Amino acid sequence: MFSKKTLIVIKRELRDKLFSKTFILMTVLIPVFLFGVLGIQTFLMSFESDSGSQLAIISENIDLTEKLQSAFNEAPIVKSGSYKVTFETQTKARFDAYLDESKKSILDGKLTGIVFIPQKAEQDKKVEYYSKNPNNNTLFNKTRNIINQALIDLYFTGRNLSAEDITFARESVDFSSYRVSSDEKIEEEGFGNQVLAFLFTFLLYFSLIFLGTMMMRAVVEEKNNRIVELLLSSISSKELMTGKILGNGITGLIQMAIWLLPVIVLISSSIFVLPAEFILKINLVHIVYFLFNFFIGLITFLGLFATVGAIFDNDQDAQSGVWPIMILIMIPFFISIAMLSNSENPIATVASMVPFASIIVMPARMTIIEVPLWQFALAVVVNVGTLLLIFPAAGKIYRVGILMTGKKPKWSEIIKWLKYKY
Repeated sequence: MFSKKTLIVIKRELRDKLFSKTFILMTVLIPVFLFGVLGIQTFLMSFESDSGSQLAIISENIDLTEKLQSAFNEAPIVKSGSYKVTFETQTKARFDAYLDESKKSILDGKLTGIVFIPQKAEQDKKVEYYSKNPNNNTLFNKTRNIINQALIDLYFTGRNLSAEDITFARESVDFSSYRVSSDEKIEEEGFGNQVLAFLFTFLLYFSLIFLGTMMMRAVVEEKNNRIVELLLSSISSKELMTGKILGNGITGLIQMAIWLLPVIVLISSSIFVLPAEFILKINLVHIVYFLFNFFIGLITFLGLFATVGAIFDNDQDAQSGVWPIMILIMIPFFISIAMLSNSENPIATVASMVPFASIIVMPARMTIIEVPLWQFALAVVVNVGTLLLIFPAAGKIYRVGILMTGKKPKWSEIIKWLKYKY
């Protein structure tokens, strides 16, 4: 499988890919795109889209209404002018009539919504909100604590408590997280590793799909242009396929290493000092594993994408046939994203050690928690074993499909190709 001719194909692929405009642009633009997405997301989350909101707050208790008015008048959302709030005290029966009168104002957008605080809210803190957009999480997040503050003030009124006691009662519980590991002292956990887990997941997802799709289209193009027939006159199909896959795999590995250079510098040098909450608690061993895992996974998926390219004669048919492979990448991606909120998720734990899913899930999981060594070893064995099983099967399909043109083969015919002996 690996010969001098294979090495020539690898050199050709590296020369064509490493010095291409696509490689240079993608290597530069992907980090820019990633930081741009994060920046836009941060901007959109902080953007005051609710500026000028008109809110009516109705209470059944006049004492509560006074405390609500005092709390809101001191709140930044009112001081900044983004919310204009009116306060009234009404019984439930009068409120129902008021709601009917205000319906047109709500539908016309003149009134953002009405908050009704019934008498029983002083015991169960259940508040009603009426609006044409009843799922306004921005409003809930901005007003929840203010209303809670007023309810607490009312609850403790006349109980001979100091202002400090009431202030303490208003405070929510704030968790500080500490990572316990076998070889390091216990340290406070920040957000750095969460961000890194997302980065690893995104880069793996994007690279596998992008490089795999490029491989598939290159094979389809060579098949349509009949270039492959000329190549196969001087080299075997196994040597050609191996050379193309390894060449593209090495290209992808170099690109990934370039993307990870900032992370490598941050964890191996003391020149750049990050804030405590963003410190990355990984080492170079993790980076080496990540790159090795990526290379094995990339070779595996490139083999699958190349096989699809060899089966079909055009991009349209190839796109319809590549979906099973895309699912093998997309499902682990979603598992990894879901795992960021709970790294001990049993589905994520199992997925980090099964074929295909391990390629994406394990790197994200290792950045969030300390993974036992045997699980690392099992993931490596599974990924290498998957590669060794996929490659011969893909080679058989590639050898037959690359020279077949015209009629689109049925899947039953493709399965028969696997039974051929060469």
